[in-house]
Amino acid sequence: MDLLLFLMIFPSIVAAILLLVKSDRVRNVIVIPAAAIIMVASIWTAAKYLDGGAVFFELESELINQLMTVCEVALCLVIVYLGYKYKRYTAPILSIIQTGFLLWYELTVADNVSVSHSLYIDQLSIVMLLIIGIIGSLITIYALGYMRDFQKHSTDDRRNWFFFLMFVFLSAMFGIVFSNNIVWMFFFWEITTLCSFALIGYTRTEEAIKNSFKQVTLNLIGGIAFICAIIVLGSQYNIMELDVLLSMDKGAGYVMLAVALLSLAGIVKAAQMPFHSWLLGAMVAPTPTSALLHSSTMVKAGVFIILKLSPMYGNNYVGYMVMAIGGITFLLASMAAISQSNAKRVLAYSTIANLGLIVACGGVGSYEAVWAGVMLLIFHAVTKSLLFLCVGTAEHNIGSRNIEDMDGLFTRMPKLAALMIIGIAGMFLAPFGMLISKWAAMTAFVNSENIILIVSICFGSAVTAFYWGKWLGKLVAIVANQKNVEKDVHKEEWTVLGVLAASVIAICFAFPAISRFIVSPYLLSVFGVPIDPILSTFGTGYVIVVLAMLAILIALFVSLFNRSERLEKTNYMCGVNTGDNLSFASAMGENVNVSLRNWYMEGWFGEERIDKIGLAITVLTLVIAFGAMVGGVL
Repeated sequence: MDLLLFLMIFPSIVAAILLLVKSDRVRNVIVIPAAAIIMVASIWTAAKYLDGGAVFFELESELINQLMTVCEVALCLVIVYLGYKYKRYTAPILSIIQTGFLLWYELTVADNVSVSHSLYIDQLSIVMLLIIGIIGSLITIYALGYMRDFQKHSTDDRRNWFFFLMFVFLSAMFGIVFSNNIVWMFFFWEITTLCSFALIGYTRTEEAIKNSFKQVTLNLIGGIAFICAIIVLGSQYNIMELDVLLSMDKGAGYVMLAVALLSLAGIVKAAQMPFHSWLLGAMVAPTPTSALLHSSTMVKAGVFIILKLSPMYGNNYVGYMVMAIGGITFLLASMAAISQSNAKRVLAYSTIANLGLIVACGGVGSYEAVWAGVMLLIFHAVTKSLLFLCVGTAEHNIGSRNIEDMDGLFTRMPKLAALMIIGIAGMFLAPFGMLISKWAAMTAFVNSENIILIVSICFGSAVTAFYWGKWLGKLVAIVANQKNVEKDVHKEEWTVLGVLAASVIAICFAFPAISRFIVSPYLLSVFGVPIDPILSTFGTGYVIVVLAMLAILIALFVSLFNRSERLEKTNYMCGVNTGDNLSFASAMGENVNVSLRNWYMEGWFGEERIDKIGLAITVLTLVIAFGAMVGGVL
């Protein structure tokens, strides 16, 4: 238990110190060793508990509950004050309602509830632990160099506040994945919401403030659902332990109502339709925020609770609700990504879509689907954090995050382009893990005989290939007479990007081991199925074939990268090349500049059109599901 407590407390101590630090040099001396300590502690904890199954810990909770309640009230007052200051009143009202429910629970119900095991760790917790501890810590190191450049555009240096929030967030995420006490999980859940709120509004521009309040407003809806689930479990069953909830009868009305409410909280946190707009608005934040909170880690808290609750899903109203929302979000968000040229917005829609696929896997509730969901969780966290950080570095050096401005990136920033290509390939090409996991998800959906999910993953995956292919084509194009601008990239950025790119490749090689030693033991403990889905789905020859393909791809890529300058030739442009590879003489003898532009199909897949469809379908799904649940209870 000492290791778990260390990981929950140590980042907060570092955060408090960083809040007082204004010097760049001192900040570097603190952040890099602290991040290294968190990474080492995370790996040590994972190794210690990897083979033990679920381990539970007793911890005196009464005083801690009281302190958490005081903090919740204080956070509510902060939101009320900021809402009044910026004339945004919806969030304060929701915060008051949420805090009122919490106080009512603590004053009237909590005394009748006893908690034996407040903390725990199992294989799914270990997956999240490694994502938070390794990827999260790497992002804080990357932020040192990135925020140094970011600060050049502002006279108000608030980087101490930025790094304070980043490390508090890491503490809160560890708290979520280690909490068996559902009230504790709720507290840490709300801390992540408030950290996100503050980081989105970091620049304090009008757009940043507007988007930060959108985020906190929508997530408070999820928070209210969470506290309502706590009230139901406490008042009806006198329980507040996650493992006890997962062992209860799925046929009990109040049990499934609580599961539905927790699922709604997860759906909001995972930015699923109709709540997805907060994640899109969050892209206004500095890029490390996008990578840490809104791609690799915070939104994973939402899918973590969905996967954790997966044994309670299946052929019931809650399972159908989660399946439908996840599948619809995957399909529609993938379509919306086609119409985007802003790289961070493409990544945001891709994140929403892939989280939808994980949610759908959890909703199916079978061991094959949950296996696919956990593997998607792992690959998406590593790959998407790499891509977000690559876009941040590109933006600072070419002055744009627009994909259309990335022509010739392979010559302007060859190392960065190579890393970005690895990230994009990891998202949709064989033999990288995202594609393999999607194939496993499709198999699970076919076995579930759910037509909506089968259609969603088939068409959604096809659409995914379309928008990733467009971006990839931009990166691999080599344009003449482009100046290399990589010399200004900070060493912290290169280090983190290199480690993440290597991790994308390494995890592909480690795919079978991850399945055998982490994911399959978890499935055995939850579903009682002693089968490794990687073998049952793909066959015994799969591992050799995939590893061989990966080795060949790496060899080809290294060869291409090393020889790119020697392969440069005069291009044929359907006209007479004028000699600079950037213009040609047309049939009428006029000089025409080369223009490389993608097709965005806004008439078909524009955001407004997709959002209306998604809003109508998902709201109707939620109304029907909760109507059926409440009707069953009453």
